[in-house]
Amino acid sequence: MPSRSDVHYFGAGPAPLPTNVLENASRALLNYNDKGIGICEISHRSPEANQILADAKNGLSTLLDIPDDYEILFLQGGGSGEFSAVVYHMVSLWVEKRRQRAEAELGAGKEAEVLERLRKEVKDELKLDYLVTGSWSLKASQEAARLVGSEHVNVAVDARKANNGKFGTIPAEAEWSLTPKQPGAAFTYFCDNETVDGVEVPAFPAALEGPDVAPVIADMSSNFISRRVDVSKYGVIFGGAQKNIGNAGVTIVIVKKALLGPLAAPTLLRQLNLPVGPIVLDWPTIAKNNSLYNTLPIFDVWVAGQVMQGLVQAYGAQKIAGQEEISNKKAELIYAVLDKHPGVYRVVPDKSVRSRMNICFRVHGGDDAREKDFLAGGEKRGLTGLKGHRSVGGIRASNYNAVPLEGAQKLAEYLEEYAKSS
Repeated sequence: MPSRSDVHYFGAGPAPLPTNVLENASRALLNYNDKGIGICEISHRSPEANQILADAKNGLSTLLDIPDDYEILFLQGGGSGEFSAVVYHMVSLWVEKRRQRAEAELGAGKEAEVLERLRKEVKDELKLDYLVTGSWSLKASQEAARLVGSEHVNVAVDARKANNGKFGTIPAEAEWSLTPKQPGAAFTYFCDNETVDGVEVPAFPAALEGPDVAPVIADMSSNFISRRVDVSKYGVIFGGAQKNIGNAGVTIVIVKKALLGPLAAPTLLRQLNLPVGPIVLDWPTIAKNNSLYNTLPIFDVWVAGQVMQGLVQAYGAQKIAGQEEISNKKAELIYAVLDKHPGVYRVVPDKSVRSRMNICFRVHGGDDAREKDFLAGGEKRGLTGLKGHRSVGGIRASNYNAVPLEGAQKLAEYLEEYAKSS
């Protein structure tokens, strides 16, 4: 039976965690802070739980230099839950702003006229912009269409149209069809790193900067805390923890406080035939209750906090730039061998948008038998979790933070060895 040190796991999620965090977790599960009970048994409203939350927030704030005018929320539902929460929240925010404007222009006591105007504006002007660059942003746009109707969803980019029907590139910004600033979209959504398709947005899009742009919502589930991020450019950043930050069960949302309200009343939303979201996905409610509106999985928050505090201690003044340097180096090692042997390997996404986190490639043109042989060879060398997503097949090396440099080096060595022998 192999030991943990003999295996380098490249699974896409749940992903590996630092061994020292797991060792500490095993002790915390039995006896947390010498209380005689485990961390999963303490009250989520206890002083200990509040301290765990504070430590996790502080770790993330330190790593990403999160400005004071942002709130950090911990909740459940994963990235998919936030696909819905984004729509519920941002549409409600958009409606309330329009209601206030209509009331100011039409005057008090004109409720019927205000409602009629809102109905027309919702019908004619409510737009949610989506940059569809991979499987997850596609799912997010589909959820938006399910909730509010496809007529309100503007797919400003469908990257498949520029790549023979498959994901793997991002069209130039000049080709995007964003909703004009006047009247403006309720928000613009993109997935910063597409786990399935190996596409990562290289940098914050210039088209989404400047005055009067719609609030930018980014799903960073699979590249959270792997590179520097100017949080001030985003309205909302969210992600499930189970890639770079922790274990499955907790979702993190970083939201600009100015976007937390006021929101349209549920009665008004129903009058406009717009959805009212569940309370457990309601960001203002979660914020007011310090993420403790309902029973939060405190153990999951503790694990995430341990991972983030470990990075703070490891990189000091460098903060997340220290991890970014390592992430880049690991990706460069693997891509260098793949590019060196084009007759054996084909990297799926275009070079301009290759993910550092999810390295997707085919072996011998996608020959099924030879890819199975490649995976079997990797397993024998302790290189596991390399099978591509079931929807696209192939090989995927998920190069998350907890994969050590040594793991990337061993994978690069195997890639070289396999190429020479096949």
